[in-house]
Amino acid sequence: MLNQRIIRKEFALSGSEQNPDLASGSLIQVARSRRGRGAPPPVEAFKEKGEDFVVRPTLAELVRRMNEISGEDLIDLKVLEKETRARDGEIENRFGKDAQMTAIRGARAYVGDRLIRVARPHRLLDPGAGPLIAVRLRVVTRKTLGGVETDLDSRVLGRDGKPIAGLYAAGEVAGFGGGGVHGYRALEGTFLGGCIFSGRSAGRAAAKAVV
Repeated sequence: MLNQRIIRKEFALSGSEQNPDLASGSLIQVARSRRGRGAPPPVEAFKEKGEDFVVRPTLAELVRRMNEISGEDLIDLKVLEKETRARDGEIENRFGKDAQMTAIRGARAYVGDRLIRVARPHRLLDPGAGPLIAVRLRVVTRKTLGGVETDLDSRVLGRDGKPIAGLYAAGEVAGFGGGGVHGYRALEGTFLGGCIFSGRSAGRAAAKAVV
């Protein structure tokens, strides 16, 4: 759950085609796209037309519609209102221990995030920051970020720890989609080197096996 003030800065879509202002490389275009109350056009389109987005002026209406699209009364208005007001109560206490507020203030210490990525701390139920927005999440598995165990020749190992004859793994299935040699420091684009390296190892080992 969020509101218009938050979605304007913090809701991002993956892919350069969904972020034409950032992809343009123009500071002027970024400034024009991200000023005012509206989110970047692709985000606004998802908000207005996406079947998983609920936009309502009040919490009661938001909860009612959330339960309608799920087909079940999964959200209890009283519970959600209690949690939301407790969260909003942390706004005025700059030394509070709320993890979300701490993370927001920490992020805004960096000028880049403060300008275009992180909204100023405010109450979710502030009418001036509305309307309220809810997004239904659909949990899917897209990749394993790892997969099979291999040796240094990219041979796939069985449960007994021994190579399976004729079976090799290269690329993300060999672990490079999750960072590989880069570990938690991996960035988009750094996976490619590991994929090429594991493919080279697999190719050399396979060629050697058939010679």
